[in-house]
Amino acid sequence: MKGAKLTEKIMFRLLPAQILLSAVGVFNGIISSLFAGNYVGVKAMAAVGLYSPVNLFLIALNGMFVCGATILCGECIGRGDREGTKNIFSLDITMAGIFAIVVTIGHLIYGTLGTIIDFGDDPEVTRMLCRYVFGQAIGIIPLILGNQLSSFLSLDNRLKRTTVASIVYIGVNFILNYIFVAVMGLEILGLALAPAIGLWVFFFIQIPPFVKSDAAIRYSIKGIKWSDAKGIFRIGIPGAAGNAYNALRGFIVNSLIITYVGDVGISAFTASNTILSFFWQIPAGMILVSRMMISVCVGEEDRKSLTDVMKVALYRFMPLVFAMAFVVMLLAEPFTRLYFRDPSDPVYMMTVRGFQILPLCLPLSIICTHFSCYYQTSNRNLLVHILAVLDGVVGVVLFTTLLIGKMGVSGVYVANVLNGLIAPVVVFIYACMYKKGLPQNVDELMAVPPKFGVPIENRMDVLINDMDSVIGVSASLQEFCRRNGVDKRRSLFASLFIEEMAGNIVQHGFKDKKKHQIGICISCKQTNLIISLKDDCKPFDINQRWKMTDQEDVTRNIGIRIVQKLASSIAYQNVLGL
Repeated sequence: MKGAKLTEKIMFRLLPAQILLSAVGVFNGIISSLFAGNYVGVKAMAAVGLYSPVNLFLIALNGMFVCGATILCGECIGRGDREGTKNIFSLDITMAGIFAIVVTIGHLIYGTLGTIIDFGDDPEVTRMLCRYVFGQAIGIIPLILGNQLSSFLSLDNRLKRTTVASIVYIGVNFILNYIFVAVMGLEILGLALAPAIGLWVFFFIQIPPFVKSDAAIRYSIKGIKWSDAKGIFRIGIPGAAGNAYNALRGFIVNSLIITYVGDVGISAFTASNTILSFFWQIPAGMILVSRMMISVCVGEEDRKSLTDVMKVALYRFMPLVFAMAFVVMLLAEPFTRLYFRDPSDPVYMMTVRGFQILPLCLPLSIICTHFSCYYQTSNRNLLVHILAVLDGVVGVVLFTTLLIGKMGVSGVYVANVLNGLIAPVVVFIYACMYKKGLPQNVDELMAVPPKFGVPIENRMDVLINDMDSVIGVSASLQEFCRRNGVDKRRSLFASLFIEEMAGNIVQHGFKDKKKHQIGICISCKQTNLIISLKDDCKPFDINQRWKMTDQEDVTRNIGIRIVQKLASSIAYQNVLGL
């Protein structure tokens, strides 16, 4: 993890908001199931469980737009293409809006006519499912469009608005559930209406930044290039396929549980999965952060930062999720009592077993999601599909079929854990095949192409923590330039620029008494000398500073003056708080 501190810091800073963003849809299920179990009954829990695969399928298709657009925009940001970012945003919102309308119509039709389709052996469960789907229809549009807006707010470094919108949604959802279900007695229709109305509040809170005339990311139907839709689908489909396969898996596993265990097994599986869905948002938020970071790194062709992101995932995120999973396992019975109070009821121990076994899937998912995201961004779509099929359908269905007959619903829980071991094996085998040997480090485990970015021997990274650290950078830079054949004149001017610029950032951005860092990267690519400075301080635009410089006093900001005259290009960006 040495040298990855700046990347680690920004990822953990982004993480809380992304967890909340990821949890927006899930809180619907958690709150609904709690009110269903305590105010409506076990049959309502079964109806909510039967809708779960539909919700997963909806999340998968919605994720296609979010994932494809986020990665494309991240690459545009990495290249400094602001117009391209705006065009992708406008196209994404338009396509997602059309999709939301179609899904809403489908929900309304099923909610009205769905009783002709029988799920399980209880017509009352089918009737409840229809009413639940009808109520859910009202919230489809704000759910889909709200998720798009949240992703772009994060890219535009507006985390506070996303956080506020998420917290308000959770509060409104809970209050309306209490009013509709506990007070008014609307039963399962109330369970659906409460989050649907809350999602509209969530959506409207996020709109203002995108309608301002001076917004960096702004909707404009005139800027839409429909040809870019191909790129969104090309990138988004492989990543969304995992959720689609999860939905298919849900249908198959639900059928197996009904056949071998019955509705009581569905209720236990739904209860344990619903609470765990909250904890699943921790790794889900982690991959949202990593996806943005990876896409920007690919756009910048920054090999070191790309591997740093994966190191943070493996060496920081994964241990945290292991610890969280262990705590959940210890709290198996308290969580079960949120739904079922009678230990003599078979559903009670079935649910306890779920909380004792299923949390082991959480840390294993970090490997699958992060490597899938990297493969997706690097256009290794076949490998993404292979991982999605194995992890999403084949593994769980195969292991469940083998175990459920002997172990009951516990066999389903064990099958999910065994399934989590498939992705690490696939990643390792692919890395061995790519390298034609055993991978020795994270770069080789990721199978980063040799021509991507700048080789380690052609770049130098320096971390600045204070003004004292600035002194001495110049000598290190000139030695690096000498080794890479850069002429003395350019190396002298570059060292002056770095000392001047880093010193300005320290004076300008370190005033708030918080811990800050400046990451300096100098790289030689062919005959070009490329200097990159990243910091987590208050925004400091070198071009604005140049305009404010006293043009008469040639001794002030001499390093910046020299580079302004020598550099082929100078670009400033404020991306994800860096």
